[in-house]
Amino acid sequence: SISTYTMAESNLSGKVLPPSRLAHVVLRTRELRPLVEFYKTFLGAHETAGNESLSFLTFDDEHHRIAIAALPSCGDKNRMSAGLDHIAFTFETLDDLMTAYAQRKAHGILPVWCVNHGPTTSIYYQDPDGNVLETQVDNFSTVEEPTEFMASPKFIENPIGVDFDPEDMIRRLKSGEPEEELKKRPDIGPRGFEEIPLLNLPLPGREGNGTVKNGA
Repeated sequence: SISTYTMAESNLSGKVLPPSRLAHVVLRTRELRPLVEFYKTFLGAHETAGNESLSFLTFDDEHHRIAIAALPSCGDKNRMSAGLDHIAFTFETLDDLMTAYAQRKAHGILPVWCVNHGPTTSIYYQDPDGNVLETQVDNFSTVEEPTEFMASPKFIENPIGVDFDPEDMIRRLKSGEPEEELKKRPDIGPRGFEEIPLLNLPLPGREGNGTVKNGA
């Protein structure tokens, strides 16, 4: 057979070869099953493997997108600690995003923040451990357009976005308003990071079925 090994021919001091995709996220928890059941519901996912201390979940053709490990000695979550802020999941259309919102609502999973960032229309949630999850749809059809928008004075003035009512969004979709119009971010002037609701988001309580209570 012919070898395809090319490392010796590469410029090892140049730019590092990027990966082909982001594969999965691993979460630690004190209570495994409530978190597993939450993600199965939240993502429409299924468990590909697992035991009493570990679970692997997927919602597409990857063997797992979320892994959850039970570590009873885990400490409480601290909103202001350094590290990962949230995980984002993209939908193809605004209709799909809002359909998933309505389905989660029917399962008792409610958002903590709905905002049009400009590049995306986004709905945020938190899981039973307080990890923040973003579900989003791209507001532009090309990669260049959001890059342009993020360099614009409008985005520099307000990098946070404009909040929206998800029920109103559904009504407008049902009335026939084009998605392209609904995804346009209104201009509300300056908005700073101190106005991000997630920074002061209380950690959730937990129901027995893994859903988050108290409006999260």
